[in-house]
Amino acid sequence: MPTSLPHRRLGDRTVSAIGLGAMPMSLSDPEAPARAEATVHAALDAGVTLIDTADCYAPSGTGLGHNERLVAAALASWDGDVDQVLVATKGGIRRDGPGWPVDGRPEWIRRAVEGSLQRLGVDRIELYQHHRPDPAVPYEETIGAFADLVASGQVARVGLSNADPAQIRSAHRILGPALVSVQNQFSPAFTSSAPEIEVCAELGLAFLPWSPLGGMRHAAQLGEEYAAFARVATRHDATPQQVALAWELAQDPCVIPIPGASRPESIRASLAALDLVLTPEDLAELGSPLQP
Repeated sequence: MPTSLPHRRLGDRTVSAIGLGAMPMSLSDPEAPARAEATVHAALDAGVTLIDTADCYAPSGTGLGHNERLVAAALASWDGDVDQVLVATKGGIRRDGPGWPVDGRPEWIRRAVEGSLQRLGVDRIELYQHHRPDPAVPYEETIGAFADLVASGQVARVGLSNADPAQIRSAHRILGPALVSVQNQFSPAFTSSAPEIEVCAELGLAFLPWSPLGGMRHAAQLGEEYAAFARVATRHDATPQQVALAWELAQDPCVIPIPGASRPESIRASLAALDLVLTPEDLAELGSPLQP
């Protein structure tokens, strides 16, 4: 049976307080589907109920959908209750040319969601996220396409990614309660998304930090501000990465980190942060980018 983990609210549902970022399973080791399956199973067995993927997470030259297929296959082979797992995917980026070009046209969003539904093998996507704003398309026009997907029943909930506070508020006006989350980069080494966390806390949205461990591999060499994570880790017999996740969780109850993993050991190590209790002294030493 899966382990029970602490949960946090995501719209009308609750999910594990740390989720699984599936992107590394496609980009770091695309030839190892068995290891990807083992990683997803390890997360699910440990109690993870949120998996984050995207249609564009794929090795170069393979088009859309590689990561979604990995996640779908792993869920299909797991012996637990998949109905308890919320799979979040994203649309709005193409992979049919060099780079990762954005495409926020409503016609592309509609085409993208059809592909994700087919690859994930579902009739409705539980959380469909707009991957990145397209400067060539009015933001409200793109978000209107997501509202249409909710109205049609193809999407249950909508999330944003890489959105600024004004865009979050605009999407909230259009989508109302269908908007449940924002996924922006946030870590001890990248704190400029603090205003977005504050807007999420105000509006009752979940904030899903992507790359929550970015820059933490060599925390002790990043200067005094980040060396504090190594010092706190030593006091708690933990790793700087685990301290980083615990610190993010402590910023606000709306924060649900989604550390990436391509090995079972990685997601298990991340989940150990849920058992790490930072003291007020620890948090004062680590600091916070949020307004007091």
